[in-house]
Amino acid sequence: MVEYQFIVFSLNAEEFGLPVGTVREIVQPQKIVKLPQSSELIEGVISLRKEVIPVIDLKKRFYGITTENLETNRIIIVGLDGWLVGILVDDVSEVVSLQAKNIASLPPFVQQVVTGCGLQGIGKLKERIVILLDLAQAFSGAEKNLLQEVVN
Repeated sequence: MVEYQFIVFSLNAEEFGLPVGTVREIVQPQKIVKLPQSSELIEGVISLRKEVIPVIDLKKRFYGITTENLETNRIIIVGLDGWLVGILVDDVSEVVSLQAKNIASLPPFVQQVVTGCGLQGIGKLKERIVILLDLAQAFSGAEKNLLQEVVN
């Protein structure tokens, strides 16, 4: 039986999952330095072990709402096209294993309506639904170039 593992996090009271293999680490929020005249995409940058990492507020990206500064907030450091990006989320709750039979594809009409956020499927976990993401698909080529410019 094929199983996949996901890091489950919350945004706007919804649960999302990222494949464990894409997550480098999860850190407590720290001072995010805002860059002058930067894109709406980038919240700012953090320094993590002498590395400058751009941070994206995923709630603002998906829902247009800025993440409140709470004790439960986390920054998930993910690998994206060979470099690191931090995503600010409301909370990280757990690692779950999902069997392939418990992962549903998005219906075609949903795929057409919801574009540009990297939705890969829906994980069914007992009474819960976890929205599964592929962050590599969540950003346009221009946005990836912008993020890479901040890193370099």
